[in-house]
Amino acid sequence: MAIQYWWWVLALGIGILELLSGTVYLLVLATGCAAAGAVAAFGGAAWAQFTTAAAVSLAGAAWARRARAGAPAPQPAGRNPDVVADVGERVRVAAWDADGRARVQYRGTQWTAELAPGEAAEPGEYRIREMAGNRLILART
Repeated sequence: MAIQYWWWVLALGIGILELLSGTVYLLVLATGCAAAGAVAAFGGAAWAQFTTAAAVSLAGAAWARRARAGAPAPQPAGRNPDVVADVGERVRVAAWDADGRARVQYRGTQWTAELAPGEAAEPGEYRIREMAGNRLILART
């Protein structure tokens, strides 16, 4: 069997491992092996095949690292409205305790509510900014 087929079989195997692991770096290695297979198919020497595999893999890893660094940091789950449907909903606070806590009626039951940092403890309408365990963290609307 010609050497380019070995490169492509290796690329396929690494690609299958990529599907099982979910990391982009194995996909980068598989692309490097496929590129080396292309160099081998056009009659490139062994050193050119290995150099191509290394260069494509390193360039792909640098690209993946830069793409990951530019992505926004994920929100904590308690603040993410895609995870907690209650984030952004309104509640009414009748009175606050001295320690910045209150009991509020929400979704048919009593909840413990706390003020978000920097908020003033005044009665009124608030929005749920975050859910921390079984507590609602509230901010003014």
